[in-house]
Amino acid sequence: MELKPEVKPSNPEARWRSALLPGAATFQQAIRNLNESGLQIALVVAPDGALVGTITDGDIRRGLLRGLNLSSPVETIIHREPLVVPPNMGRDLVLQLMKVNMVRQLPIVSAQRAVVGLHLWDELMLPQQRLNLVVIMAGGQGTRLRPQTENCPKPLLPIAGKPMLEHIIQRAVGEGFHHFVLAIHYLGHMIEEYFGDGSRWNIRIDYIREESPLGTAGAVALLNPQPDSPFLVTNGDVLTDVRYGELLDFHSRHGAAATMAVRVHEWQHPFGVVHTQGVDIVGFDEKPVARSHINAGIYVLDPVALQALTIGDRCDMPALFERLQQLSLRTIVYPMHEPWLDVGRPDDYKSAQAQKPGEMI
Repeated sequence: MELKPEVKPSNPEARWRSALLPGAATFQQAIRNLNESGLQIALVVAPDGALVGTITDGDIRRGLLRGLNLSSPVETIIHREPLVVPPNMGRDLVLQLMKVNMVRQLPIVSAQRAVVGLHLWDELMLPQQRLNLVVIMAGGQGTRLRPQTENCPKPLLPIAGKPMLEHIIQRAVGEGFHHFVLAIHYLGHMIEEYFGDGSRWNIRIDYIREESPLGTAGAVALLNPQPDSPFLVTNGDVLTDVRYGELLDFHSRHGAAATMAVRVHEWQHPFGVVHTQGVDIVGFDEKPVARSHINAGIYVLDPVALQALTIGDRCDMPALFERLQQLSLRTIVYPMHEPWLDVGRPDDYKSAQAQKPGEMI
């Protein structure tokens, strides 16, 4: 398939830099900083960029009430032990810290305490705009769900009043993703007729039209042009509350070629297990529980991973990960704890239909 060219927005200087204030500043300079940045906080830094402390409008007002004036140095009103976070802390934990501590600004500092950013409550509550591509595998025949899938592709089966594929797309849109590619094959024309170019949801949708099934990885070889940044790949029958953006950030932080979301699956042995050494009994386990990681059907691929694929050849994701390992490229897992459901069997579909709106879907 050929993707239409996309105009990327410019990347302006981070707003937090306007909040930086030298330690020798006066009240008047601090007030000007607060007014001009509009961030409601000034980050007081040493000459080497290390965070000395913070100043808010309230700090200035309390200083003036103590008899200080606009020419007074700010050093006496600096809050020198502000709550700070490291660069790699996830959005959910940052929001939790801000909520518990009742703060709306949270400085981001490096291991050397240099200021590298500023979390803002109002911005965190808005979805971060993500330019990364989302590829959704929607070409399967859904044979285990027949007769429902005889005249309807599985991704279009309704759940809570709309197709399960629409739930997946809308969840990603809610996290700031806006460019999707749907890999279609079985009854693909019905999916294309329903979703069109995505304008109905103010997003962009392109299509990979498989002439024959290429597997969960083979279809991404047809992306043209190839993505120049990491991209998400998800099966079109996986409903989950996982945050796609955090999965993408996790992948980038670890410098991986490919990341696979996994879940812990538990299975209890129905019988007591006897451990032996020769004919001697050396131990017992009464109905032990085995735990293992299972593939959740959601991935992040770096563009370098496409080098392990051949256009037109069938390839499933586990095989792609094995190829990348053989090329000495890093492959990692993203442990999931969020609700997750693979809608592959009739019982799974019934479970999905029983979900209340807003729960997992």
